[in-house]
Amino acid sequence: MTKEVCNNNKLSRVLLTLRLTWHYLLMLFALFIFLYLNYPVFSIIPAVLIFFVLYFFRNPSRSIPVADGLVLSPADGVIVEINEVFEDKFIKGDAIRVAIFLSILNVHLNRSPLPGEVKYRYYRPGRFIPAFKSHASEINEKNFVGIECEGIRVLVCQVTGFIARRIKCWVDEGKSLAAGEIFGIIKFGSGNELYLPAGSKIMVKKGDRVRAGETVIGILPGDE
Repeated sequence: MTKEVCNNNKLSRVLLTLRLTWHYLLMLFALFIFLYLNYPVFSIIPAVLIFFVLYFFRNPSRSIPVADGLVLSPADGVIVEINEVFEDKFIKGDAIRVAIFLSILNVHLNRSPLPGEVKYRYYRPGRFIPAFKSHASEINEKNFVGIECEGIRVLVCQVTGFIARRIKCWVDEGKSLAAGEIFGIIKFGSGNELYLPAGSKIMVKKGDRVRAGETVIGILPGDE
């Protein structure tokens, strides 16, 4: 297994953060100026919030494992559930579901778990209960991204949470993705679900901490 550094250009990483945060930063900076000129003691509040926003939307470089059949984590967080399901939207067959919970302190950019072409996009409106609850997957707002690699299909699902109420995904059907390539973000705490085809070898367990684009979640059938 080899590794390659993905999105290691510092300028491009900073520009993505600014693209995602400029409206928050502009509002907070205006509030900081107003409070600093009129109520200086309170200006610390927007100043702290500015640093928090930049921290939340940080975009660290990642070293992407490169080998045939690897399925990488699409998100930072903690594995909260691994189970066998029937996936009827994209894989259309038996699958292994790996659920990841992201706290508000995790990096929230989502990355492609493997190289391939986006073959499926579906958005489902829903509620906003805490993403770590077992029934959140059934009723919360979701965005599905199906990726096909050499005839094998993997599905990634972005799930909102109690605080996270904004899913952003900037890839559509027909888009080619590299392993570990950023494709979206869920703002302010959320969950991710990864569906692998049945027979995949799972390399993580419940309670493990994972990093998007770096942690190997599983190995596809036939590549063990």
